Amino acid sequence: MVKKYGDIIKFERQDYCGAIILDNAEKLNVVGDEFLNELGALQQEILTMEDLRALAIVANGDNFSAGIDLKFLQEVSSEKVKATLTWLQGLYSFWQTLSIPVVIGVQGFCFGSAVELMLGCDIRIAAENLRLSLPEVKLGLSPDMGGTTRLTKLVGTGQAKRLIMVCEEIGAHEALQIGLVEKVVPVEKLREATIRLAQRMSGFPPSSIAFAKKGINLAEESSVTAGLLFEQAQSTYCCGTKDIKEAISAFFDKRKPSFTGN
Repeated sequence: MVKKYGDIIKFERQDYCGAIILDNAEKLNVVGDEFLNELGALQQEILTMEDLRALAIVANGDNFSAGIDLKFLQEVSSEKVKATLTWLQGLYSFWQTLSIPVVIGVQGFCFGSAVELMLGCDIRIAAENLRLSLPEVKLGLSPDMGGTTRLTKLVGTGQAKRLIMVCEEIGAHEALQIGLVEKVVPVEKLREATIRLAQRMSGFPPSSIAFAKKGINLAEESSVTAGLLFEQAQSTYCCGTKDIKEAISAFFDKRKPSFTGN
């Protein structure tokens, strides 16, 4: 299944795994009104896909995205930001709050708003040619779609200040070193590695991977006591599902399990 949501975003699906593809390579997959509206439409449809179990995000072309379209910034105003920013922030928070895992693969230029999109995902894979930067401060503003918030939690205060306040550009291996990406692969292997990882997780029991994601997100934002209470609740639920019995039976029978989410 291949579906386009306009001129910029494509969605492909194989079994339980979906792939979102940025498809505006000739314009460096820049982020503007059209991109954001297409993304919002796709996200609303994703919410109706009850049997979708994992997502991959990749981009066609040599570069993932050059970030915000400067023409978009030329037309922006405080009034427009006040009216739309909650919605805009929700587009990138969507990946974090979604119950299924989201893997993103980035290559070439990954600037500004594209970095913020990537920060909301669960696992980030970088091609060896990655050039990553948050240049907003040079343009007279500060990251406003999760950059100052999620980047700080991910890499720490000092590295976040260096990347955001100094506007330093870093490569794939430095991004790996500071914890901004989880894996680096050759350019030609990026799409395969990203989709393969999403497909692997789509084969796990839906409840257990959803609880794992929620538990990790909760641990980042709450106390140890709250996290342990969540673990108690999810364990109580999971140990009563048909999927846990199917997983164990398949292991002993030496066959591929078939999970239903129940």
